[in-house]
Amino acid sequence: MAYKINDGCVSCGACAAQCPANAISEGESHYEIDPDACLECGACAGVCPTGSIEEP
Repeated sequence: MAYKINDGCVSCGACAAQCPANAISEGESHYEIDPDACLECGACAGVCPTGSIEEP
C-alpha cells in the first residue's frame, strides 16, 4: 500500500520536491500521492512539516 496524505496537509510542496518517483501532485484541497507510482520509500513523510503523510 502507498503512503497517503491526510487533511492536515497545508500544500507547502515539501513532499513533492522530495519524491523520487514524482508520485505527488497538488490536488483540489491538498497534495495527493498516486498509489500506482509510490515507491513506499518514506522520503515524503520525513520532510512533511505537519506530519500529514500516513505510512502504508
